[in-house]
Amino acid sequence: MVRFIEDAPIVNEGYQVTDKGAWCWFADPRALHYKSKDGSIDRTYIGYIDTHGNIKAMQYDFHKKQQKEVLIRSCFQPDDHDNPTFLILPDERVMIFYSRHTDERCFYYRISREPGDITTLGEEKKIITENNTTYPSPFILSDDPDHIYLCWRGIGWHPTIAKLSLPDKKDNINVEWGPYQLVQSTGARPYAKYTSNGKDKILFTYTTGHPDQESPNFLYFNYIDIHTLQLEDVKGNVLSTIADGPFQINKRSEYVEQYPYTVVDSPEERDWVWQIAIDKPGNPVIAMVRISEDKTSHNYYYAHWTGKEWKKNFLAHAGGHFHQSSYIEKCYSGGMTIDPAQTNVIYCSVPVEGKYGRKYEIQKYMLNDGGDVVAVEAVTRNSRYNNVRPYIIPDSEDTPLRLTWMHGNYYDWIVSTTHPLGYCTAIHSDFRGFPVKTETENIEMTVEQAKDFKFDLKEDFVISVTLKPDTVKYRGCLLQLGKLGYYLNANTMKPEVRYQRKVYTSTNMLGTADTWAIMPRGTNGKWYVPQKYSELRLKLEYKNGILCTYVNGLLDQTIELLPFVR
Repeated sequence: MVRFIEDAPIVNEGYQVTDKGAWCWFADPRALHYKSKDGSIDRTYIGYIDTHGNIKAMQYDFHKKQQKEVLIRSCFQPDDHDNPTFLILPDERVMIFYSRHTDERCFYYRISREPGDITTLGEEKKIITENNTTYPSPFILSDDPDHIYLCWRGIGWHPTIAKLSLPDKKDNINVEWGPYQLVQSTGARPYAKYTSNGKDKILFTYTTGHPDQESPNFLYFNYIDIHTLQLEDVKGNVLSTIADGPFQINKRSEYVEQYPYTVVDSPEERDWVWQIAIDKPGNPVIAMVRISEDKTSHNYYYAHWTGKEWKKNFLAHAGGHFHQSSYIEKCYSGGMTIDPAQTNVIYCSVPVEGKYGRKYEIQKYMLNDGGDVVAVEAVTRNSRYNNVRPYIIPDSEDTPLRLTWMHGNYYDWIVSTTHPLGYCTAIHSDFRGFPVKTETENIEMTVEQAKDFKFDLKEDFVISVTLKPDTVKYRGCLLQLGKLGYYLNANTMKPEVRYQRKVYTSTNMLGTADTWAIMPRGTNGKWYVPQKYSELRLKLEYKNGILCTYVNGLLDQTIELLPFVR
């Protein structure tokens, strides 16, 4: 019997991480916790993209009890498929990957200058590929700590892998093996989710294709062995040598008979996948959804390998598509996530009647060893807006910040003239966050008042100014504080901090991707002209020789001015 854990009928929408942010669920880890062995680093990073094309991340520092929202990249393609993913390097620096949605032949990345601290990101770099990219999922495994294994949707819109070098002294990396297509489906676009055992294997589960186009849509599972660079089924039978070409999959009965241990589910419905994890005995478990032929009925399932077979347990009815646009993306369920630390706990977004009508709420499903639901607990309740695409933050089990999700209305995965509001959600979590602490008074001033500011690099300061750039000229000095100036480069649209003949240029342009809102819907590989700011908030924060610049509340630059401090 299922036990429902009831709480008082109060409104609980969690706590806001950011008021503008979203993600797709195929690029992971979209959030990550890292605690160093010596305990000096204890931070969580949550990444997302907003409808203005800002790729961002919130960093929570559990030692300093503070959080900062970092601008990773401005003026990017405003598409929720472009959310960033995180990787901790052997030297404890944080590497952040991101890419456009399947219409550009490269990945972008930035690496923190300091261990575990994404407020110190270095310059933007590229990994050039021969095929279009999306959904970067990076791994470093203990049996090969000198390489990065990067998985993504690449060659022919199929699961793809490459082995990369670690960053050199200039943060450049090389592709040392691959890219190689892992499988070839009879479907046009298999969707894959990846995880690893941390040692020598990458596990991935994938569909025949997109459930919109494939009915039925099967679900498959394979291992990647990094020692042999071969593909294996769940029992360890070798299927292919990756470099020799992709393993061929299909939905025919002959295939299922020949390769039974590659097939997780062969239903009459349209399967899609949300997550893969590894249980304590070391067996794979999968969060999946079965979608009816007409796409109006979605049902969540928990698939787990028993050692002999894949057992699929029904969890909950997921309603239909969760969003506000009834004629597109009818296979977009509210979403589900497995707790990797206790894989018998699953969080699902399900439709619930509440104080504000029928909304998607996050519920926690607790399973027994056989995969049956034994208890259900409401995480959110009586919400004003939908709560969707939940995600348990990897390695966060010893922190108060474990679960995060999207909250709000959602119209489309891309901003366009068809749906200019796009994915206008916030990001919420189960953690209240840290109160804002300012040891130094934040001085509000005008540009004119700033000219008279008595500036001394030996003294800490925080200054906030509203800037109103000339959108025709859009260049030159925007703010002057004695010998310290904040400039706008006319050619690059990037802000520059200038001090004593040194120029510190931002990676990010001073503008937004709002131009996309008047452009046709779709991924066409174009970069539209950024929208210039007619007004913006600039904050300069100086402490102990470090200058931080914030554009509209987002940390843009962290600059060491220590050499100039006498």
